[in-house]
Amino acid sequence: MKLSIIILNYNVEHFLELCLKSVVRATSTIKSEIIVVDNASNDGSCAMVKSKFPKVKLIENEDNFGFSKGNNIGVACAKGEFLCILNPDTVVAEDTFIKLIEFYKQRAKTGIVGCQLIDGTGCFLPESKRNILTPFVSLKKMIGMDKSYYANHIDKDGIGKADVYVGAFMFLKSKIYNEVGGFDEDYFMYGEDIDLSYRIKKSGYTNYYFGKTSIIHFKGESTMKNSVYAERFFNAMQIFYKKHFKSNPLFNTIVWLGIKALKNTSRSKQSKAPMIKSTYVFAENLNSGVSIKLVKPIEPIQDLGIELPPDSMLVYDCDYTEFKTIINDMKQKSKQVNCVYRFLLKSSNFILGSDSSISRGVVEKF
Repeated sequence: MKLSIIILNYNVEHFLELCLKSVVRATSTIKSEIIVVDNASNDGSCAMVKSKFPKVKLIENEDNFGFSKGNNIGVACAKGEFLCILNPDTVVAEDTFIKLIEFYKQRAKTGIVGCQLIDGTGCFLPESKRNILTPFVSLKKMIGMDKSYYANHIDKDGIGKADVYVGAFMFLKSKIYNEVGGFDEDYFMYGEDIDLSYRIKKSGYTNYYFGKTSIIHFKGESTMKNSVYAERFFNAMQIFYKKHFKSNPLFNTIVWLGIKALKNTSRSKQSKAPMIKSTYVFAENLNSGVSIKLVKPIEPIQDLGIELPPDSMLVYDCDYTEFKTIINDMKQKSKQVNCVYRFLLKSSNFILGSDSSISRGVVEKF
């Protein structure tokens, strides 16, 4: 077995369906397995996997064990030489895994390989490549000075060494994951990806950023203006620093005061609902699944390269268009006009997408 893809799911049925659709395409020429670990969802996720993706191995946990333990459960069942830890709210290109396997083979002592992540608007997510979160770097991030947190020495379309990768997408060899003990289950949410990246680096491996392939991550990184995230981030960092750095009481005090200040303010950034004036559908046949009930007026387009007017919605028919083409189109259009994007799957009664990297994705049923 060449590749095992581990997808930890919790109550994101529709995004999981889209993710699995893309992963199935991306592994069509690779001897692989797809393992979905469900953390006690109650939204129909498991029933959807069983009915629409019967070849996927489904592990149904009776409780929500969190990110670290959930992924470790999936990896324990994996048989592939390579692993991909993948979030369910992602979309991979058809050639993503092929490119990463080839890149991995060309370098000795390779640890984690990350790729370029974009949000649901086509914009680059800087957490695609990060530096080690030392106490000083962490403090600067908490107060909004996050340039040293991200690996800005590598161009977003480039290739280079960077130490830390986000748990939404991590590509590595199974033996390395097992050698360092996988995700530390002391972390329930946040920090476990930083910890794993750092332990792999400390074990003598080099982590790489590979910007020549892109995936969509609909739920982008939360901002430090959100006090709930800030507190979870702080708690996770306490575990990380206790393991890897000397205790720093001054740092702890300053950061905790910052979190309390965040709780007492209304600085939480909210994304504004887009003002959609027109909707365009890129599809082979509008009668094959696209409903006129979505947003009026709907106009079919036949060339993804056209420039849309501002405040437009573009609905991609995923059964007609390659995910790689869709991803590249979103990246290009994000530089031109203010558009929002939705994805349509065959025989589904919904479209989905995300209009911001700081808010949850949108599912619109029809």
